[in-house]
Amino acid sequence: MTAGVREDLLAAGLFVFDRVGFEAATVAAIRARARASNGSFFHVFGSKKELAGALFLEVLRHYHAAMLAALDPLPDAEQGIDRLIRAHLDWVVTSRREARYLFEISRSEWGENVRDAQRAQNARLAEGIERWRAPLVTRGELLPMTPVMFVSQLIGPAQIFCRAFLSGRDRADPRAETDTLIACARRALRPLDRINGQ
Repeated sequence: MTAGVREDLLAAGLFVFDRVGFEAATVAAIRARARASNGSFFHVFGSKKELAGALFLEVLRHYHAAMLAALDPLPDAEQGIDRLIRAHLDWVVTSRREARYLFEISRSEWGENVRDAQRAQNARLAEGIERWRAPLVTRGELLPMTPVMFVSQLIGPAQIFCRAFLSGRDRADPRAETDTLIACARRALRPLDRINGQ
């Protein structure tokens, strides 16, 4: 089987899961969308659950790539906070179907088979952020805190707006709050005497 068949099935799975959810999605609907035979589907994926796990890893990779691209070249503290928040918001809005899948549709019970691969991907993102963050903490340009706390303060507030947008509870583009989210993150993550170059 070619990589093209796999990509077609993943794209079809994303479309069908986004439309009807994981539970209501059927292999037949995914195959029809991908124009793939039953044999082709089961040659590539053993089940709908296996496809969902592979799709989760693919979408997670796209999201992480967008976040890491924001840190290349390595920015200063203020620029990094700004770029990471903008990268998160932009990816959610411009990749809405993928973002809905990652943050709204995916479920832990069918993600167990990809848990190790997910951990490895998360570790690569964490390492990329730490390469930027650690020297800034050492120089006193970012407040010392655990990496998990740092990411929660950086992305957590933006994620609240994004989840409301992705679920349809709020139709407003979450990027409308970009400047406020960046200002709040700077106050949470930088020493007071370093905010806005003071």
